[in-house]
Amino acid sequence: MKEVIVIGGGLAGTESAYYLANKGIKVKLYDIKPNKFTPAHTNENYAELVCSNSLKSNDVYGNACGLLKEELRILGSMVIEVADSTKVPAGNALAVNREDFASIITEKIKNHPNIECFSEEIEKIPLDKNVIVATGPLTTDKLSEHIKELTGDGLYFFDAAAPIVEKDSIDFSSAFYGDRYGKGNGDHINCPMNKEEYTLFIRELINAKKAPQKDFEKKAIFEGCMPVEVMAERGENTLRFGPLKPTGLDDPKTGRWPYACLQLRKENASGDMYNLVGFQTNLLFPEQKRVFSLIPALKNAEFLRYGVMHKNTFINSPKVLNNDFSLKEYPFIFFAGQISGVEGYVESIASGLVSAISMERKLNGKPPIDFTNKTVIGALSNYVATVNENFQPMNANFGILPNLQIRDKKQKKEEQAKISLAKIKEIVKEM
Repeated sequence: MKEVIVIGGGLAGTESAYYLANKGIKVKLYDIKPNKFTPAHTNENYAELVCSNSLKSNDVYGNACGLLKEELRILGSMVIEVADSTKVPAGNALAVNREDFASIITEKIKNHPNIECFSEEIEKIPLDKNVIVATGPLTTDKLSEHIKELTGDGLYFFDAAAPIVEKDSIDFSSAFYGDRYGKGNGDHINCPMNKEEYTLFIRELINAKKAPQKDFEKKAIFEGCMPVEVMAERGENTLRFGPLKPTGLDDPKTGRWPYACLQLRKENASGDMYNLVGFQTNLLFPEQKRVFSLIPALKNAEFLRYGVMHKNTFINSPKVLNNDFSLKEYPFIFFAGQISGVEGYVESIASGLVSAISMERKLNGKPPIDFTNKTVIGALSNYVATVNENFQPMNANFGILPNLQIRDKKQKKEEQAKISLAKIKEIVKEM
């Protein structure tokens, strides 16, 4: 019987292990629990949700994470099936009873005849074996060192990332292109504010609700990655000398520098996603939407990714991974979950399932599955494998799907979702 080692019993690891075991492949699942715990974990069970009990929206046609979950349902995801069976009332979101969720998944894994579970710390990846590494954002120190050696490019400690907005949602009646003093390619989009707009923005930013942080995430705030809300608390004009500095930006409407100005920088090669430069933040996601939308150019902005500040270890995937999550140098070694460069619970589940599908097909001599950019699963898989000098983890969002020439945003998302689901159903038939 063919055998695969899965390192890590989180969402990606359990999804991978269960899929492979159901395909008749022997799985050895290694996790440090219950003998040891990372600073984020307290439950002895696998698939522990540590930050929230919510797997985000269930809206298939209006929310990319909702669409991703539906893709996973069609593909037969065990973890999403358990989530659906343990859901609790949460409006349009899929929230679960965390204890039941982890308990049921653990029972499925431990009682599966093709899965053998070990409570051991793996310090080195056995390169002569078939392995899926799904160790999450808090990979143990010794294994981290080995991964650094293996990937040849170190591990990245992702503590701060600014929000990303969809270009089509920017109000260009309140924005203009240009670089400081006309130097550069004029690629930046500038979002000016007058004094009244700026004053309101600062007041709301200071009073906005912040996300709670785990003890291990509370650390000294360095000047290079200070949250915008902390800068604002240091004085009303602090941001005007930092991320909202207007110097050298001539507003075509006035011919003068604005009172304050946010710059947006292109996030992807196609230019339909823009990063809020210097706007790393620890605000709650709804607060980011509310406060940042006070900037006139962003009043109707579609946020493709919100800002985050937390410890998250990941490899420089575009340099070392294929789009099936396998290593370029070791095609039977896969990375899944947040260590691979996807961000979020559902995205981690998806990477675990893609890794398992790809591993099973390689082991059995079957052709690879091309999920394509038409699906959220495929777009995420391609994102982590696409050359990017400033690679950062990515959530599911409609911006990574092919842009359709449809002006109405709601209609465009619905059409993207229809195309995606049709493609996933084709893939299931192919498999």
